[in-house]
Amino acid sequence: MCLIGHSKQPANLTMFIVLPLLLLCYGAGNIHCATVHDNSEDFHSLFDFKQGITDPNGALTTWTNNTHFCRWHGVSCSSTPPYRVTGLNLTTQGLGGQISSSLGNMTFLETLDLSNNSFHGPIPLLGKLQYLYVLSLASNRLWGSIPDALTNCSNLASLDLSGNNLTGIIPPGVGLLTQLKSIVLGGNGLTGGIPSSLGNITALQIISFVQNQLNGEIPREVMQMPHLRFLYLRQNNLSGRIPEVWQMPNILALDLNTNNLSGRIPQDLSNVSSLLGLSLTSNKIGNTLPSNIGDALPNLKELLLSENYFEGQIPASLGKPQNLEAIELSRNFFTGQIPYSLGNLSFLSYLNLELNMLESTDSEGWEFLDALGNCKLLTIFSLSHNKLHGAIPNSIANLSTSLTRLAMSENTLSGIVPTSIGKLSGLTQLSLDQNNLTGTIEEWVGNMTKLVRLNLQSNSFVGTIPPSTGHLTQLSYLSLAENQFTGFVPPNLGNLKSLSELHLSYNNFHGDIPIEFGNFRQLTTLNLSSNKFSGGIPETLGNFEQIQTIQMDQNILTGNVPSSFSNLYTLSKLNLSHNNLSGSLPASLNDLKSLTKLDISYNNFQGAVPLNGVFANATIISLDGNPRLCGGATDFHLRPCHVTNKKAGVVNYLIKILIPIFGFMSLVLLAYFLLLERKTSRAYILSEQSFGEHFEKVSYTDLAQATRDFSESNLIGRGSCGSVYRGKLKESKTEVAVKVFDLEMRGAERSFMSECEALRSIQHRNLLSIITACSTVDNMGNVFRALIYEFMPNGSLDSWLHHKGDEEAQKYLSLTQRISIAVNIADALDYLHHDCGRPTVHRDLKPSNILLDNDMHALLGDFGIARFYIDAQSTLAGSVSSIGVKGTIGYIPPEYGTGGHDSTSGDVYSFGIVLLEILTGKRPTDAMFMDGLDIVSFVENNFPDQIFHVVDAHLVEECKNFTQGIYKCLRDLLQVALSCTRSLPSERSNMKQVASEMHAIKESQFGWKCK
Repeated sequence: MCLIGHSKQPANLTMFIVLPLLLLCYGAGNIHCATVHDNSEDFHSLFDFKQGITDPNGALTTWTNNTHFCRWHGVSCSSTPPYRVTGLNLTTQGLGGQISSSLGNMTFLETLDLSNNSFHGPIPLLGKLQYLYVLSLASNRLWGSIPDALTNCSNLASLDLSGNNLTGIIPPGVGLLTQLKSIVLGGNGLTGGIPSSLGNITALQIISFVQNQLNGEIPREVMQMPHLRFLYLRQNNLSGRIPEVWQMPNILALDLNTNNLSGRIPQDLSNVSSLLGLSLTSNKIGNTLPSNIGDALPNLKELLLSENYFEGQIPASLGKPQNLEAIELSRNFFTGQIPYSLGNLSFLSYLNLELNMLESTDSEGWEFLDALGNCKLLTIFSLSHNKLHGAIPNSIANLSTSLTRLAMSENTLSGIVPTSIGKLSGLTQLSLDQNNLTGTIEEWVGNMTKLVRLNLQSNSFVGTIPPSTGHLTQLSYLSLAENQFTGFVPPNLGNLKSLSELHLSYNNFHGDIPIEFGNFRQLTTLNLSSNKFSGGIPETLGNFEQIQTIQMDQNILTGNVPSSFSNLYTLSKLNLSHNNLSGSLPASLNDLKSLTKLDISYNNFQGAVPLNGVFANATIISLDGNPRLCGGATDFHLRPCHVTNKKAGVVNYLIKILIPIFGFMSLVLLAYFLLLERKTSRAYILSEQSFGEHFEKVSYTDLAQATRDFSESNLIGRGSCGSVYRGKLKESKTEVAVKVFDLEMRGAERSFMSECEALRSIQHRNLLSIITACSTVDNMGNVFRALIYEFMPNGSLDSWLHHKGDEEAQKYLSLTQRISIAVNIADALDYLHHDCGRPTVHRDLKPSNILLDNDMHALLGDFGIARFYIDAQSTLAGSVSSIGVKGTIGYIPPEYGTGGHDSTSGDVYSFGIVLLEILTGKRPTDAMFMDGLDIVSFVENNFPDQIFHVVDAHLVEECKNFTQGIYKCLRDLLQVALSCTRSLPSERSNMKQVASEMHAIKESQFGWKCK
């Protein structure tokens, strides 16, 4: 008994000593000895999570059975047994796969942060996590909806699910999360409205729902949250009047941009005096800004109000908030002068006032430039597209040396650019395009060695490109287009190896294209159109590695297309038209699969057109004006190529001898017939010689049968020289319009001859092409003259602009259609004036002479009084002003009525009137135009501030929710029309310039179509 008792005492003593040691060894936060996972539930939850994910960076290498899970990377545990998992933080570890819902079994979890990884799939079920305080799954690839069960996590204070692909609605029960302080759901695809239950969360300080598709109004309950400090709802579809955010005393940042909110900013802002940032960009908020906005918001750092309907003057009080860093007021309707007080903002770094109606003159309105010299941190400053007039003052040089971007384009600036602008040596972007600036640029441009983008397009700069331009080695964009630059292009321009776009078109550059241009390896666009470049195209241009567009048309280039062009695999558009290039067609282009447009028309190319490669697609290639080309795809309609042999050579030799003999005999016979049968024979010869064998031959009987004997039921309309009938030719089954000339009318015979001559020699996609002509005698022996055209099913532009009262289901032209029609006619006149070989003046441009095909493309017709133009100082061929004014009242330029000669500028005036008619819906002869008021002054009196008063009511209705883009488009169109209708011909643009402007407007219009 004693022995046994004696032996038992040490054993009990050992147990008492070892057990505390084991507990110490296994203590909280210092787990070194234990290898057994005593909490199997949390262990298995973590293990299941690991099994379903990918770990390319080895972030979970410590997650093994040999290490207690509380020591695994990213895992935090409680400090006392049984050691529950309280935190899992694996942010930015490169993990992927699906998140297992087993994490929802770790019921003591307080923090779960898996943000900035590549997890996909749905949000896991976490509704059991009653202690969860922070949940961040941001910046992954999660999809599906936000689970309603998430609202069971009643202690959640921070919820961040931003930057995923979540869809569906925000759970209405989100208001149950009464402890929530921050909810961030931006950058998803959430729809529906903002739940009003958010108003139940009185502790909420941050709401960010940016970049979703939420709609409806912002709930009033949200605006009544007492502690809300940051509200970010930009880039949604929220609508209604701007909410009562002005009653939130603790709000610091308000971002509601890119929605459909309306209303105005109230005059009383006293409750939000703590506001640091206000962003209402891209809404429909309007009226004037509160005059005391700067006084009421003394802590403001950012004011972003662009793309709204704000009007009136910019309040001078904006110069009061001492910490204001950014002012963004672009794309509004602000007027008046720029306040001088902005110069008080010593921390101002960003000032954008573009696309408004701010004003200045030569004598006043520029004082703000002096003041802004005090803003030493200013880096970005834009005044583009306003109503600034006069010369740029020398005080421009007082702006901050930190300035990197200066934009003053699309104003009415004039005079020379002060050389002091060269002091702004830190500029990376300078935009002075679309003004009336003149003088040279050589004294200042070379100082701006940090320039990345330089745009001087559409001014009146003169002189040469200064060699110092070659020192601007960081340039990626250079546009000197549409100026009056002359001389040679300096070879050292090839030093600009970072250049991606080079625009030199519409100047007077001459000489060779520098071979150094081949250094532009990153160039995507090269435009040298409408200059006087001569010589060959350099082979070095084949070095371009990223080129997409090359335009060298309207020059005097010679030689072949370089074989090196076969290396331009990225080339999409190549225009070499209207030069003196020769040789066979460039087979080197056949393999350029990215080519979508090739224009080599009006050159001297010869030989067979290839049948393969790009030449197999006639829809993307223009070959007109190369008479020595043959063969090719049938759609080119070229003559076939004939293989000559020795026998054929003999025949050709005999033909060359016999043709003069037979030609002389033919002339004798011709004179005989002209004397005996002038009426019929002259017409027959005209038909045969003018139109040739490739035009269809029709008889009087054919036309009578096609038009049911010229019945009234087939009558389309009547004009000054005859009538037009609809018909269908029996032989070809072609629907036609037959213009029959009434030869008893004065000038009808001459009109027929003029139209035959014009239509025989000109061809363009926007000119009404003739099918054939008929000059014969009718069944009664009377002389018969007719022209046959393809029938245009949509009638004339006049019938679309001015409906008759008895028409049913009247249709109106959309803004897009009107712009397209105007562009078509501008292209047609550009071709007639500049590109058709013999410049031609139409002389009777009006809506009834503009026809519309099935696709509503416009075609210009009726060349009955057209004349071939000789030069700018002479009369037209066969034109004498004393015989009376030609054209239609209302569309005739004023100089024609005072004895002036016909000219291309007369057509420009008529185009301007037609464009005004298209936009206003009013004829120039409308009854409202009397007592000195005409359609031009009617528009001028309302331009540019009240243009909606003159625009066609149907357009106003179509685009009733006017945006800044629509307003700009309409304003630009009216500006073009007014520039065409100046009283003096010398003040009008030419049609090439007008067509270029119309295309630019059309391209910008596609970005906002009002539908």
